[in-house]
Amino acid sequence: MPIITNKRALFRAILGASAVLAVTAATTVIPTAAQAQTTIRAGVINAISDAAFFIADRKGYFREEGLNVEIVPFKASSQMVAPLGTGELQVAAGAVSAGLYNAIARGIDIRIVADKGSMPKLHGYVELLVRKDLVDSGRYKGFKDLKGMKVGSQSKGGSATIILEHALKKAGLTFNDVDLVYMGHPELAAALQNKAIDAAFVTEPHAARTIRSGAALLMARGDEVYPDAQVAVVLYAGKFITENRGAAERFMRAYVRAARDYNDAIKDGRFFGPKGDEIIKILAEATPVKDIELYKIITPNGCNPNGQVNRESLASDLASFKADGLIKGEPDLKTIIDMSFAEKAVKELGPYKPNS
Repeated sequence: MPIITNKRALFRAILGASAVLAVTAATTVIPTAAQAQTTIRAGVINAISDAAFFIADRKGYFREEGLNVEIVPFKASSQMVAPLGTGELQVAAGAVSAGLYNAIARGIDIRIVADKGSMPKLHGYVELLVRKDLVDSGRYKGFKDLKGMKVGSQSKGGSATIILEHALKKAGLTFNDVDLVYMGHPELAAALQNKAIDAAFVTEPHAARTIRSGAALLMARGDEVYPDAQVAVVLYAGKFITENRGAAERFMRAYVRAARDYNDAIKDGRFFGPKGDEIIKILAEATPVKDIELYKIITPNGCNPNGQVNRESLASDLASFKADGLIKGEPDLKTIIDMSFAEKAVKELGPYKPNS
């Protein structure tokens, strides 16, 4: 190789080499956003309690993590179990139910990884509604008066039915003391309005709509009946964890960021927080609930800003399902609950600090 003695020639040679290196780095080392993205399919029921999924999507948190998240709507969380087992879904927003535990006991590899819907103080979004005429007449004064009534609940072995069971126990009653009928939450609201049932635990926003219509009155919030209940959770497919743990960790980091925005939208049990208007707008765009005024009167669900679930509530519910003869097999919460993803996200993001 010839030795370059002319200073100008040497400078030009160095500059030329640097340019080549720069071009090479730009074209071969740095991947484009499209190349870096991993596609994840996440099942939801398009409920307000799916808020953190929609917030992370609309605010770009998933994209910032290199994820292309396809949010897939289902009519019921029970319909997501099979796709989670086959790997068609990687993530799901699921209700805590006997059906979920039975699926896991049958060998479907699903893990509970974060809170999606819980009932800390002022967040009892599953509410006991009683027909207004029954309250006005004095037929209903308290839980003990549920005896002999036609009471609606979402499903046998479902989270709302567990809350009803807690209410009955407070009055020394059991399921045998009421005429229990099962139907979806929208149908429960309609049944109260047309007097087909007397009372029901109904989720938001169906509860607020029914109260606003004048057909029923709010007799108790869920947090008053079953404080800190873990009603719904974020689920990961076992296959997703084992085959793409990095993406699972990035998904959780985006989810926790969104859960914190959701908490910053709430003050005194309403969407009156600093980010209230922003989050209401996102939910109105993402869910079938378009009535902005309705968001101002509903009881928002809890969603832990650090992703943690209430293990005691989950254990209590599983024990109740077993006592009611609804569990087949021996699902083990020690292996079902996996908080490692939420814990890693919090370690990286830091503990939650409310936006005041």
